[in-house]
Amino acid sequence: MKPVLVTGASGLLAVHTILQLLESDYPVRALVRDPDRLAWLTRPGLEIVPGSVEDRWAVARAVRGCGAVVHAAAITDPDRLGYAEYKAVNVDATRCLLKEAVAAGVRKFVYVSTANTLGYGSRERPGDETMPANGPFRRSAYARSKGEGEDWVRRFSDDLEVVVVHPTFLIGAYDAKPSSGRIITLHFDRRWIFCPPGGKNFVDVRDAAKGVVAALVRGKSGESYLLAGENRSYREFFGQMSQYMPRRPKLITLPAAVLLAAGLVGSILRRCGIRTALSLTNTRILCVSNYYSGAKATRELGVPFQPVSGAIAEAVNWFRQTGRIGR
Repeated sequence: MKPVLVTGASGLLAVHTILQLLESDYPVRALVRDPDRLAWLTRPGLEIVPGSVEDRWAVARAVRGCGAVVHAAAITDPDRLGYAEYKAVNVDATRCLLKEAVAAGVRKFVYVSTANTLGYGSRERPGDETMPANGPFRRSAYARSKGEGEDWVRRFSDDLEVVVVHPTFLIGAYDAKPSSGRIITLHFDRRWIFCPPGGKNFVDVRDAAKGVVAALVRGKSGESYLLAGENRSYREFFGQMSQYMPRRPKLITLPAAVLLAAGLVGSILRRCGIRTALSLTNTRILCVSNYYSGAKATRELGVPFQPVSGAIAEAVNWFRQTGRIGR
């Protein structure tokens, strides 16, 4: 069996996808910028290849001999100053990888995008794969770049079987950076947690990884699949997280006006070249409830999505074991 190339292999979803592929007896080739970040992940059937998706020759070497690609590498950091920083990896490197995949005779290409390229809804009518991006995400440089990456993936549908997956906010163990796990590490052990007024869909990263593998095996070419778990307000999420804290914090919901004022200051700082996660777009995102449904993935890929409480427990335990939060 030809190996599956996984890019961005040290990322949270990529690590769980690798574990899921190996558990399903797929050989895996993991492309990672810094191999030391995967030194702990020694498994039969796993080949770790050093290299960046921005290096055409490294990509060509990595994809040679592979039967499929899971493209999970991306720039997701909220403090990037402009679209060009996202475009270099999320668009240009994706286009290069697609070309090299075709040249190498790859059969199937799974592109890991984001739920935010699709429209969100309410708890009663959550967003699905038919809805275009809406609200503040239309101004998000990250979401725009991932949407442009999707466009390139679909342009190659005559040469490759292409499937796009849209994970929501990932929670779970092995978030070494951390990425989405910062929502836990930044707030754990606080006496007060200031909650944004909005909410989002939280998904157990293990379920999302199963969704990626199912998309590789059963996903229809040209289709998109939301990998979505539970819709929760930030206050509800922090309430669940606080169950694992030594003392229960006081939860205070911030007024939207306070967040938007902070976002305005952040946008001014960005114009001066100062990196900050604060911006008007980012704080507007915190003020909306971007809720989604994973019904299509459950129906067509056979992926059930479990309550996110188990993922919170897994993440907290892992962050404790690795010294990222107190015990």
